[in-house]
Amino acid sequence: MNYVHGDLRDQLAYVGFDVVQAGLVAGSGGNLSARIPDEDAIWVTGSGSWLGRLSRTTFAAVRVSDGSPATVGTVPPPAIEPTSELALHLALYRARPDVNAVIHLHPQTALLLDALGEHIRIITTDHAYYLRRVSTVPFRLPGTTELAALTAAMAADGTDCLVLSQHGCVVLGDSVELAHKRARNLEEAAELTYRALAAGRLENLRDCPEQFLDRLYGASAVTV
Repeated sequence: MNYVHGDLRDQLAYVGFDVVQAGLVAGSGGNLSARIPDEDAIWVTGSGSWLGRLSRTTFAAVRVSDGSPATVGTVPPPAIEPTSELALHLALYRARPDVNAVIHLHPQTALLLDALGEHIRIITTDHAYYLRRVSTVPFRLPGTTELAALTAAMAADGTDCLVLSQHGCVVLGDSVELAHKRARNLEEAAELTYRALAAGRLENLRDCPEQFLDRLYGASAVTV
């Protein structure tokens, strides 16, 4: 997949196929979006779309500023209803001008840890590099403006990985590729955390070494 030169919808379709194969979402759960360069608009998956079956015709174009349908180029996009989580995507783009892609999934291990009251540990150097920190958004009803506003407020400080309590996760990136890598690393970190928990060794689990974190972020610590 050419993330740099491929159509954004093709990039998102590739991500959708990959995350389904990886078990990070089932059925028609989850939704994806990307900011269209030089436009006040995003491509976002249509309502009820199966992420493993996406094509260019399964995305809606929506204005970031007001949430209305958008025309991209000279050809109007397919007239399809955007995802029920549209408010979440729009709120994140408005709060974070640096973000160009939003991935919302339902990763099983991350959600299981949340239900058990455990946070995801930053264990490896890859976790530290791609995730930096993981925040948990308290439960709000899916698809609501309340969930959208709270998540955007928690992401406003630069947090790119958020677990939506008993619902799913949201990962952000300045490109589709980066958001994709973060989604994969988030569930890997969750899986390693859960294995330590299941083995009764969570208290012995070591976080990523401080010297690596200092090299990445200086005095800015990685917090969970």
